[in-house]
Amino acid sequence: MSYKTKDIRNVVLLGHSGSGKTTFAETMLYESKATSRRGSIDEKNTISDFTNIEMERGNSIFSTLMNVKWKDSKINIIDTPGFDDFVGEIVSSLKVADTGVMLLNAKSGVEVGSEIIWEYVNNYQTPAIIVINKMDHEKSDYETTLEQAKNRFGRKVIPVQYPLNQGDGFDTIVDALRMTMYVFPADGGKPLKQAIPESEMNRAQEMHNQLVEAAAENDETLMEKFFDSGALNEDELASGLRIALAKQEIFPVFCCSAHRNMGSGRIMGFINDICPSPADRPPAKLADGGTLSCEANEATSLFVYKTLSEPRIGNVTYFKVYSGKVKPGDELFNADTRDSERISQIYVANGKNRTSTDELCAGDIGVTLKIKETKTNQTLNTKGLERKIEPMEFPNSRIRVAVNPPSKQDMEKLMKALYQIADEDPTLIIDQNKELKQTLLHGQGQLHLDITKYRIDKVNNIQMEFERPRISYRETITKAATDHYRHKKQSGGSGQFGEVHMRIEPWYEGMADPAGLNVRKREVEELPWGGKFEFLWCIVGGSIDAKYINAIKKGVLQKMTEGPLTGSYCQNIRVSICDGKMHPVDSNDMAFMLASSAVFRSAFQNAAPQLLEPIYELEILCSDDVMGDVMGDLQTRRAMIMGMGAEGHYQKIIAKVPLKELYRYSSTLRSLTQGRAKFNRAFSEYMAVTPDLQHELTQTYKSSLQEA
Repeated sequence: MSYKTKDIRNVVLLGHSGSGKTTFAETMLYESKATSRRGSIDEKNTISDFTNIEMERGNSIFSTLMNVKWKDSKINIIDTPGFDDFVGEIVSSLKVADTGVMLLNAKSGVEVGSEIIWEYVNNYQTPAIIVINKMDHEKSDYETTLEQAKNRFGRKVIPVQYPLNQGDGFDTIVDALRMTMYVFPADGGKPLKQAIPESEMNRAQEMHNQLVEAAAENDETLMEKFFDSGALNEDELASGLRIALAKQEIFPVFCCSAHRNMGSGRIMGFINDICPSPADRPPAKLADGGTLSCEANEATSLFVYKTLSEPRIGNVTYFKVYSGKVKPGDELFNADTRDSERISQIYVANGKNRTSTDELCAGDIGVTLKIKETKTNQTLNTKGLERKIEPMEFPNSRIRVAVNPPSKQDMEKLMKALYQIADEDPTLIIDQNKELKQTLLHGQGQLHLDITKYRIDKVNNIQMEFERPRISYRETITKAATDHYRHKKQSGGSGQFGEVHMRIEPWYEGMADPAGLNVRKREVEELPWGGKFEFLWCIVGGSIDAKYINAIKKGVLQKMTEGPLTGSYCQNIRVSICDGKMHPVDSNDMAFMLASSAVFRSAFQNAAPQLLEPIYELEILCSDDVMGDVMGDLQTRRAMIMGMGAEGHYQKIIAKVPLKELYRYSSTLRSLTQGRAKFNRAFSEYMAVTPDLQHELTQTYKSSLQEA
């Protein structure tokens, strides 16, 4: 069955791990009669969290698409993970959702995961409702959780409901929007509607008036009526709230117990009646700066927000129809690759269960199989269209490890498996690093990488191990030095001869020409690995023919890719070729390359060489009570504290830390703060290492060369 755009609701379930998203999804499916029984995480039979790893761990790793019919609408539901290690699943789900449903744990309040996710809600300007779940927990605290939500998400957070008896005996909700009290049977389900008790009427009326004011503020006609009569009827209130929610002028708060099936039906009714359809949302942004309205009668454009590879099936592609309609048999064209793709079948999904359908209309979300070339973040169009939906931007990685396969024979198989996972998960970056001679994995956290390792082991049967990644040091010099080297080789017939006299100096912007030398040719290069290299040809009188310039320069650059101290790249050096000798028969390019490499190495050692290490800037947000532990840990990592201050209810620490000291920092921070901290890191600069560390690293490198 195809639904019209105005009858579609796309919602994404968000929240910190343990807030009850998957259980809430099960209750929505059961309440709508999409399932005949509610699945349980403990019994490992939920529609969401259906993969082996999710059932084994008992929490969400991947986003899961589901759908229900409610009244005349179709509600697409996307359940998401709660750990920020899997933020890619959250970002992609928010991209295609029209409403966020933020679940908060009534026992724990607003946790750090929810705050991180809320930043993405704001980035995507997604309308959102808040559901305070687990009202049946013996330590539930609705008032504290509501106050935290107001403090951390803003004063647009306005309650619609509150519990009359939270805790183990929870079974009653006061609804200030409908001015009704819902009393649930012991096993949950459909409640009895009762009048609000007189003792609760003042509180309920105050909340109702707040909702009326929020609704009236966005419509002049409603505002006038509100001023005239002090009230709005149910239709007027719904109309005003619909506008306010769509504009993010209000974030309504509901309460429920998903576990006991108390309150979810009312929330689904609100989603159906008030939450925006795809047609009510602003036009989608295009990569070229244009926009695309969600219209069913326009040419077709799909956006792929997620891909998976399933055993025995192959590629499973999740997409949203941004414009037009899609039917089985349609031929669409990839705006990124120009490849043609035939849509053989289209499905609506409930977890791993897929039901074929004849058509999906603009605004709907669906699944297709065996798409060959199209990947996540790409757009498929009707032939002749060039438009690209603005791609998703994923956060930078925060952790890296080196991959150590069990054998060289398994390496090709391992890389194929890793690239397949990276196609599914854009936040997993694979780096076959030539400089470090290691394969690196960059991810969002240790859990993110551990799950990747688990998948490689269980699905591909490869025992991949992680090891500490090497550090990309840089080498430079701190004073000038002059040296020369003669390369001479005679082995019968033509030999090799080349003599090079060289001066090397630290390079800096605007430095004067070298004293006593006549610069005949100057070349300044931006090195691929950072920093500068200046090459000066100062030969006078033809002691070396100019035809050997490129060979001499090449010899220097070759040696700069493997510096004398630790084998690292060299940078910010000026080289002046000031004299030399050649032979009319035995001189050639190879001889001068070898001579220039040798003299550069010798001069470098005499120019007070300095090893540089990469420094990263960390921005850490943590609560007051763990700040001392975080600071103490940073001090053990040679950190330079650049600043401290408050940001909202957090304490912010800005520090510069050597990359060498950041190994497994994500795990350490989570352990120190019980998950109540977050951090971002970005490369800052290269800085000189201490003399003792330079000596240690240099000796280690010499030992490795001797062992080799």
